[in-house]
Amino acid sequence: MTLTLITYDWLPEFPRSFVRDMRVRWMLEELGLPYQVETVPVHPKSAAHLEMQPFAQVPVIRDGKLTLFESGAILMYLGEGTLLLPGPRRAEVTQWLFAALNTIEVAVIRWVTMVLAERSPEFFGPAPSAEITAHARRELDTKLAALEQAVAGREWRAGAFSIADIAMVEVLRVPEAEGALEGYPALTAYAERATARPAFSKAMADHMAHWQAADAARAAAGLA
Repeated sequence: MTLTLITYDWLPEFPRSFVRDMRVRWMLEELGLPYQVETVPVHPKSAAHLEMQPFAQVPVIRDGKLTLFESGAILMYLGEGTLLLPGPRRAEVTQWLFAALNTIEVAVIRWVTMVLAERSPEFFGPAPSAEITAHARRELDTKLAALEQAVAGREWRAGAFSIADIAMVEVLRVPEAEGALEGYPALTAYAERATARPAFSKAMADHMAHWQAADAARAAAGLA
């Protein structure tokens, strides 16, 4: 049975390349697993979406009778028994997966949401004061500086390439897009190394093609 990846039916342009189903697409391409895509409305939230994901977020996967949400849990599930979550390094890989999602991403999202609120308050709410945004950036830089030291001199986070690298690089792509990795050469090189992988390129092409098809469907329906 082909695995199903569930994402939004459409989004405005600015967040598209960073939607978290990209993490799952990348993982599936690394494993060479076939999958199909289903969608849920971004607005209004549907009862079917809430039944699968109580917070009405994406991604969600369906694999036979199993429905699973949260990108970290999905990466672990798909990685089980593969070289991307190897038994001898399972604890270390899991440690860095959690670090990506619980330490680095928390700081990234806090800061970048403030930055985006300055540009698009209609989507992100009123912008905080410059002082608050600067404080959030200092907190992010503290985390990035520590990660820079941990990454320096190592190709991947826990030995060979793993789900920890997929998660960490997907998190780092956000501050990288905002210029926040300038001054962190090891992190920049790490992100470039990972995103040069053929599986990432294929996943990103399919990911963006999904949104382009959604634009075309809206235009055909007179919604553009």
